[in-house]
Amino acid sequence: MMRKLLYSMLSIAMLTACHRATVPAEYAKSEQLPEIYPDYIGVTVPVNIAPLTFELLPSPAKKADFTQMVARYSFDDEEIVCGGDELKACPDIDDWRQLAEKAKGKAIQVEVYAENDGKWTLFKPFNIYVSPDSIDPYISYRLISPSYVTYEELTLNQRCLENYDERVIVSNMLCSDEVDGQCVNCHNYQQQNPERFQFHARQKHGGTFVAYDGEYKKVNMKNDSILSAGVYPSWHPWLKLIAYSTNKTMQSFHTLDINKIEVLDSESDLIVYDIDRNEVMNIENDPHEFEIFPFWAPDGRYLYYGSAHFEYEADTVNTSETVARSKEIKYSIYRKRFDPDTREFGPREMVVDAAGMGKSATLPRISPDGRWLMVTLGEWGCFHIWHRDADLWMLDLQAFDGFAAQSSPSAESLIAAGILRPCETINSDNVESYHTWSSTGRWVIFSSRRTDGVYTRPFIAHIDADGKASKPFELPSSDPDFHRQFLKSYNIPEFMLGPVKLTPQEIANVLKNDDIPPVTYTNHLSK
Repeated sequence: MMRKLLYSMLSIAMLTACHRATVPAEYAKSEQLPEIYPDYIGVTVPVNIAPLTFELLPSPAKKADFTQMVARYSFDDEEIVCGGDELKACPDIDDWRQLAEKAKGKAIQVEVYAENDGKWTLFKPFNIYVSPDSIDPYISYRLISPSYVTYEELTLNQRCLENYDERVIVSNMLCSDEVDGQCVNCHNYQQQNPERFQFHARQKHGGTFVAYDGEYKKVNMKNDSILSAGVYPSWHPWLKLIAYSTNKTMQSFHTLDINKIEVLDSESDLIVYDIDRNEVMNIENDPHEFEIFPFWAPDGRYLYYGSAHFEYEADTVNTSETVARSKEIKYSIYRKRFDPDTREFGPREMVVDAAGMGKSATLPRISPDGRWLMVTLGEWGCFHIWHRDADLWMLDLQAFDGFAAQSSPSAESLIAAGILRPCETINSDNVESYHTWSSTGRWVIFSSRRTDGVYTRPFIAHIDADGKASKPFELPSSDPDFHRQFLKSYNIPEFMLGPVKLTPQEIANVLKNDDIPPVTYTNHLSK
């Protein structure tokens, strides 16, 4: 309700600010680009994206107090002119669609005029490049306050990228009361299909919600043969199997380190869950390995994951030791071959030896064509969303397979060969973390704290056939100031081919059924 109210207030401000405007007849020209928020200067956007609204910021050089702003978006003989004394450019959505379609494959030019003390200035024009590659029409994410120790309202929301429409998928408040709360997290889809998704509910009415083609169930994923209930998920591309890590997780807090919070595992394994049989099976459970973040390759024949080697000094789990030695925990990327016909896994294979180069790599995500592996790389640990040093890196799997056939390559040799590299265009001096590929493989969405270092916002970048990324752009809002006013972080952005049609009440009714049997354990996945 508060989010809807805030949207309404900002929409009213937008309507008063973004009226039809005219380009001033007289103006001076500046060689400086305008300071705008969000920074959409030189970005590449999909042809079907919602209008890119922005606001003009005071000039840092002249400390000017602008009183009016006019923005002109144009291509060929098509143009949109808007502005006002709120210093915001908010194009009409129908006008934007017409302009973007005409500029497809080329660029929209943006001219920004600003008035100060009765005189107008035209800043140096900039381009917004319009890719003919469309983007999946929806994304979903969890909205959470950036509190370190507590929460109340949590929602999983879906947003249409072609406009600004947003709707709640899951609300924890429907299963909470004044005494017992509920956490919802880790939503995930099979091939971006909104009819096939899962998420976890913790605490009150806890369990895993699974939707599959109109059938919905709550799963009690607890069994004495596995470490914990499933945590971080990944759907097999076509089989009714979900891989999970199982984790014993803790938080630690720092008073001196710039990264104030850390999420650590004291134990973690990998399991696979069979939806039809309600069965689980361990696939990695070495007590000296922390396995995490599984991800199926698009061909369904490999399962990628992160793993860190860690041996307790007394050879027993000791969470205090985990915290004290946390910066020693460095994850590398592995994979296990999988036969979809026999449902058998092979031994693990090293892919990126990040620990060997003194780094930690997590969140392996592979482009739909199987060519590119993107990971988050940081100094240590697995929860890079809290690490300011976290960046996105890319591995060319096609080149890697040929390279690895000759030897077991180190990360340094992969870097030297140009097979492993940082995504320099995407990365900033703050957090880049959770990333997801679109269904076409031409776009990635990722989490970043580049704006203020506190709130996580979704950013989108185009990836071309050679794996080169464009300058990323922030998720557009109907009012460009929205994200600077909105006091929640976006968590785990995921692409979707359409909206989830279930209502929050329907999902809550499934979760409220606590009379469900636990999963059974198996030593082999049946065909």
